[in-house]
Amino acid sequence: MADSDSKQTTFKRVMLKISGEALMGDQGYGLHPPTVERIAREVKSVHDMGVEICMVIGGGNIFRGLQGSAQGMERTTADYMGMLATVMNALAMQAALESLGVFTRVISAIPMDQVCEPYIRRRAVRHLEKARVCIFAAGTGNPYFTTDTAATLRANEMACEAIFKGTKVDGVYDKDPMKHDDAVRYDTISYDDCLAKHLKVMDASAIALARDNSLPIIVFSLDEPGGFKGILAGEGTYTIVR
Repeated sequence: MADSDSKQTTFKRVMLKISGEALMGDQGYGLHPPTVERIAREVKSVHDMGVEICMVIGGGNIFRGLQGSAQGMERTTADYMGMLATVMNALAMQAALESLGVFTRVISAIPMDQVCEPYIRRRAVRHLEKARVCIFAAGTGNPYFTTDTAATLRANEMACEAIFKGTKVDGVYDKDPMKHDDAVRYDTISYDDCLAKHLKVMDASAIALARDNSLPIIVFSLDEPGGFKGILAGEGTYTIVR
């Protein structure tokens, strides 16, 4: 541990938001266990630095409420199905983390006591203080709200110092870097510019909630090995929305 001093972080408690699609690897649907394990190892590496970690995982790899609604399903029902998908992803991540020796709690906004805890803010804070990873599932428990908004809400409630948004690219660009070779990455960008330019960092409700509470959003590539830990140690490539 000769380089331990260089790996110190100024963050004590953070929220990691990842999409459900991040868990499906290259298979296009569902859960890919090696990918889940890889992400769990990334989380463990940050947990080992002494950082308290909250997580919110989307459900788009299993079911996406908006897509169901677009295909004729009643929106509220579709959104509740999406919330249940996030619980499945949270349980998978819990299993992966605990296999690595990281104590983890899945906390659901929709009560389902046989598989996870109900959301009680003070209890969740206590879990974090005891160095347990808290995975918040089932969104906010309400339809018409995305998991981006749920992550921002829980991050504020848990007094997190930043939201880390893990994506397929290493920051926020002025246009899709997967489609445009001349896309330019921002080192920093304001909440208002994200909203005005319709940059797909998070949905508008989440960005506005982060702005109103001065909660920075750090966008980085989840596909970069060691990226999460590197950013907390002051290294790597990312964009800060603030």
